[in-house]
This record gives sequence, structure tokens and C-alpha cells, in this order.
Amino acid sequence: MKQCLFFLLLFFFNPLFYYALQAQVENQDENSSLVQFSGITITADSLNPVPYTKILDVISHRGTNSDVNGYFSFVAHKKDTVIFTALGYKPVSFIIPDTITKQKYSLIQLMTADTLTLAAAIIFPWPTLEDFKRAFLETKIPDDDLEIARKNLMAADIRMMAEDYPMDASMNYRNYIDNQTSRLYYAGQIQPYNIFNPFAWAQFIKAWKDGKFKSQKERLK
Repeated sequence: MKQCLFFLLLFFFNPLFYYALQAQVENQDENSSLVQFSGITITADSLNPVPYTKILDVISHRGTNSDVNGYFSFVAHKKDTVIFTALGYKPVSFIIPDTITKQKYSLIQLMTADTLTLAAAIIFPWPTLEDFKRAFLETKIPDDDLEIARKNLMAADIRMMAEDYPMDASMNYRNYIDNQTSRLYYAGQIQPYNIFNPFAWAQFIKAWKDGKFKSQKERLK
């Protein structure tokens, strides 16, 4: 009998027994504070689901993401602070109440839309500043309407185009009618040759002196 009492006293007063008992009590308290935290994230104005919302428990640094329908579920503790963040929405925090009688809690979290202001991005077609300088100096500015009209109305250019421009339909018709008229005018008689016409020789010599028989390149010199 005394031996049994000795072993019982030795067992109860052993420090390992107290540590084991304390760990068991703490484990029971830990399990009693666990909560299956579930819910859905929706927009505050249209009540549409907010998919892929990030839910983070700032105490345990654990969390999850909502699915495509905005639903989420993970294990948390009472009195933990949970932060909801989503792209295009303002972050929202929620504290899990400690007055929960059951080990599960559901929440409908409203998300308010937020306007994101991004910094202005300026895109240049040149990779470096030196390339920009070179492109700027070598850029050929196109002529405006006034400059185009001035070039088109230059007398020398108009004269060159008139000399090189082929005959149109009306000019061909006029040439054909002139030839027919000349041939009918001398019908039944010998047509005179201009090689024996002194007036034709005078016009030829004058045109020669005026340089009308020079080539186009020589006239431009």
C-alpha cells in the first residue's frame, strides 16, 4: 500500500506531468478557437461576384483566394484580422468575432470599386537620344500646298512639260484634218516642196539661231 502511494505521489509531482497537462489544455483551447471561415466576395453596387480576391489572415499569415464565383473558405482563429484585396477594388479588413458559438462562420464581403491612376508612359520610336537627333536632322519636311503650287507653276517646268507632252486625241485629230486638207487642196496638181520655199528657209534659219533644235539637256545648261 505504501509503495503504491509513493508511486502516485511521484507521478503527480513529476514536472513532465505538468508540462503534458498544460500542453493538453492549451491544445484544447487552440482547437476551441479554430473557425472554418467561409464566405463570398461581391461588388457593393451590382452584387456581382468578385473572383480571385486575395484573403489574408494577418495574424497567422495564412489565407486563400476566392474562386471564379467569389467563394472562399479556410481555417482561421477567433479575433483574427482578415484583409480582402482585389485588383480594381479598395482593400477591406474584417475581424472575426470571438463570440462565435460554433466553429464555423460565414461572411458576405462587399467590395467597393477603386480607380487606379497609372503614371503616364511616353513611348519613343528611337532607342537613344542620339538616334532621335540624327532622325530629326535628316527628316525631310514635305512641301505644303503653297510650295507644291509654286513648283507646278514654274515657267521652265511648264515649257518642258509642253514640249515633251504627247499629243492628246484633239491634237491628233487636228493634225489629221490639216494633212487631209492640204492633200485635198493640191489634188490634181504637184504639191510644192518647202525646200525651194525661201520663206521656209528663213523660218528654219531663225529657229536655228534661237536654239530650238538643241536637245533638252543642252537647253537646261
